[in-house]
Amino acid sequence: MAALKLSHRHFINWRMLGMIVGWLLLIEGVFLLVPTGTCIAYGESDWKPFAATSVLTLAVGGICARFCRPTSSHMGKRDGYLLTALVWVVFSIFGMIPFLFCTKAVNIPDAFFEAMSGFTTTGASVLDSIEDMSHGIHLWRALMQWIGGMGIILFTLAVIPMLNHSGGMQMFNAEVTGITHDKIQPRISQTAKSLWLIYIGLTAILIFLLWLGPMNLFDSFCHAFGAISTGGYSSHEDGIAAWTNSLYIKIVLIVFMFLGGVNFGLIYKCLRGNFKSLKQNDVFRTYIAIILIMLVLFSTTIMLRGQASNWVEAVVDPLFQIVSTITSTGFSTSNYEAWGPFVLSLTFVMMFFGACAGSTSGGAKIDRILYLFKNAHNELYRCLFPNSIMSVKVNDRVVNPELVSKVIAFLCIYMLLIVAGGMALTACGVPLVDSFFSSFSCLSNTGLGAGITGYGNSYDILPDPAKWILSFQMLTGRLEIFTVLVLFTPAFWRR
Repeated sequence: MAALKLSHRHFINWRMLGMIVGWLLLIEGVFLLVPTGTCIAYGESDWKPFAATSVLTLAVGGICARFCRPTSSHMGKRDGYLLTALVWVVFSIFGMIPFLFCTKAVNIPDAFFEAMSGFTTTGASVLDSIEDMSHGIHLWRALMQWIGGMGIILFTLAVIPMLNHSGGMQMFNAEVTGITHDKIQPRISQTAKSLWLIYIGLTAILIFLLWLGPMNLFDSFCHAFGAISTGGYSSHEDGIAAWTNSLYIKIVLIVFMFLGGVNFGLIYKCLRGNFKSLKQNDVFRTYIAIILIMLVLFSTTIMLRGQASNWVEAVVDPLFQIVSTITSTGFSTSNYEAWGPFVLSLTFVMMFFGACAGSTSGGAKIDRILYLFKNAHNELYRCLFPNSIMSVKVNDRVVNPELVSKVIAFLCIYMLLIVAGGMALTACGVPLVDSFFSSFSCLSNTGLGAGITGYGNSYDILPDPAKWILSFQMLTGRLEIFTVLVLFTPAFWRR
């Protein structure tokens, strides 16, 4: 028994990983049938590449699931990390195939970038004329971000209960955003089902509400998937600006983008009648406070610059941009760069903060920022009173000092990755400011552009090597850095 435990600790269970990847590809193959049927319904020839990709994905998935028979179903932490990173890459590889063979085909770097941006809910796009794309392509882009919003692994845990005993918690921790992961149900598969049911329910409500407005049913599906997943892909060239005169659309999207940035575990508790947890949650209160403070600053700046002719332009438009940015959705109703450098600097801050851990949003997460500021306050206090004993408290709980250290390490590495990505992009010939902004935007999974990739433009203008670098940034940001970077340490592969 001791020898068996030792082998589990030191060897990666490749067969188990292969079988789970096979199951996941079967799921992706089924999802690919949705845009296939959409193309057929609209009489578009893109049904062929979608159908072929679906068959290929189902075949590869079936082979992996059938022939990768593990001798043990045990999965350790290393298996969880490797599987999680591997699945997002494999999903993007198969997900990019329709872009390579559709009527408006793109090259491999562009196709992979678009797929990775979709699954990681970044929303950055290399497609410069999406109006010419088929309905199937639009729906596939929307589906990719919707699947990635709550998490590919989390979906698998919900539909394959046996993983509850086979490293499910390791997989859950490796993919779900946040610092700590509380199970809202006794079993990890039940937790995954509960989170996905909330996610599906909110999506269905949003589709219906958008359909009641000026959007048609197809656009309602695409934008509902983009808003609740905080992905930001749109089925129109102008994005939400195509309905810029619709106050109803703006308000509905503000509400649901906001909900996408809330910890889904907290939403679950509220749906069970536990509203006290919402009131006592420090992170949620900080989330609200940041949005309100930013709204005052945005609105004041816009009015002082004489860029608001009515209350919608002074209040609703900046609120839309604030919620879209802090939740990393990336929808825009107007050119926020024209609001001035101060507003742009506030946008950087929100991109860095992100929304709440356990949500579909990107960024460093407000939870970690709270830990950082409270720990910094304690350290400043100790400068005056060195013998004082103080602890970081969030949500009326004392935080383990080891967790605080991990948060500080995360934020330091986060900043280093932004700098490293920016420097790598400058080596590819991208202008300095655009390099660092693009690196920041993709690592935070926001997808907003500035300068050459800004309002009305796309990431298509970047050279191919830059797109591969940003694809890596998107993956690293979505899986919260450690899950990806740990794979590059010698200790991970050492027996």
